[in-house]
Amino acid sequence: MFTGIIEELGTVQKLDALKDSARLTIKASKVLEQTQIGDSIAVNGVCLTVTTLSANTFTVDIMYETLVKTNLQLLKQNSLVNLERALQLQTRLGGHLVSGHIDGIGKILTINDVGIAKVYKIAADSTITDYSVPKGSIAIDGISLTLIDVEKDYFTVSLIPHTAQNTTLGYKVPGDTVNIETDIIGKYIAKFIQAQKEMKKDISIDFLAEHGFI
Repeated sequence: MFTGIIEELGTVQKLDALKDSARLTIKASKVLEQTQIGDSIAVNGVCLTVTTLSANTFTVDIMYETLVKTNLQLLKQNSLVNLERALQLQTRLGGHLVSGHIDGIGKILTINDVGIAKVYKIAADSTITDYSVPKGSIAIDGISLTLIDVEKDYFTVSLIPHTAQNTTLGYKVPGDTVNIETDIIGKYIAKFIQAQKEMKKDISIDFLAEHGFI
């Protein structure tokens, strides 16, 4: 699990395309502190496992499912990436619970300055917006952000200057893609409610009579 509070910007050193997979090497510093092979690091919001380490780099393997469901396949040498180590029990939960399992890819439509903030309008399909609510939480490229407006095919979020300056979103422009993870608690609630509705559909007078209730 992660919090969506980015620890540092890493730099892609190499992306090796393999058969139905890829291997990514990233230059970093802070996230390497006390990191061991097998640990999890979120890269642009995607939970990946460290397979090799050096003094200032780490390598992760990206399987086919991750490549097709995220925008990691678009990375190239010198691309900047958001990095966060997995949550520890003593860590302050400054953002919200983020699993690192991406729900889909969105596209930035517009970026507008509103006072000190930048407001991003991001296109997304209903598999994203159905689990999103105004003033709720969402992870964009691994960054914990608060939703402003939510419509059927887009939503908006606002960034303070610190977030824009210290994450990849500050470098993106309209047309760029982002990885999106909706609030995990909201997904569980929606699944539970749907299951309850389906159960009620199956219960009829004939069902009750057949099973001896009436």
